[in-house]
Amino acid sequence: MKLEDYLKLPYTYVIKKVKDETGEYYAGYIEEIYEAKTVGDTIDELYENLRECLILGVEERLKDGEEVPVPAAAEYSGKFMLRIPKSLHKYLAESAKNEGVSLNQYALYKLSK
Repeated sequence: MKLEDYLKLPYTYVIKKVKDETGEYYAGYIEEIYEAKTVGDTIDELYENLRECLILGVEERLKDGEEVPVPAAAEYSGKFMLRIPKSLHKYLAESAKNEGVSLNQYALYKLSK
């Protein structure tokens, strides 16, 4: 893969607002690229700085022939097929309706517990 290909992947940006003796600013990092850590006075500036860190991190790894980490999300579609008994399907559908949510939302809620 080339740099451009890596930059299209959904890397995980972790952002935190910081208040300390120097004032307020934003700190962040890219979860998959350990050296991609930076700060910015605004969220937009932080995103710009993180993007630059991502580019530099990927470029260095490519130049050195190292493996470039890819986001785990890139390996998964977020969908999977599940066959269940009709009675369970009916129960889940009715429960979702009683809660006022879609079956998909209800199943996600139940799976995440």
